[in-house]
Amino acid sequence: MTTGKSLIQHIVCFQFNELVQPNEIDELQKTFFALQGKIPGVLLIQGGENNSPENLNKDFSHSFIITFKNEQSRKEYLPHPEHQKFVSQLKPILNDVFVMDFNVES
Repeated sequence: MTTGKSLIQHIVCFQFNELVQPNEIDELQKTFFALQGKIPGVLLIQGGENNSPENLNKDFSHSFIITFKNEQSRKEYLPHPEHQKFVSQLKPILNDVFVMDFNVES
């Protein structure tokens, strides 16, 4: 059933550098999940470490999906101080990031 409202699915995949320790990734992941309760319009954050047997991840080890209430919520999320704080923690241990978004009818 569709209500005509369009949620935004924001997919982000991380490729960490070779020096990062597993406990650093664990802590970063906890910080990322906590954004759900800190930024309005973020309905859900899901994700974790890749476990696909296909070996098509191109050295990206972790992926996450953020569900936004709407387009406005995504616009507010990107510059939000809590998101920017997370990004500043992420950048020093990251080799690459891959992002795609799409709309889904709710």
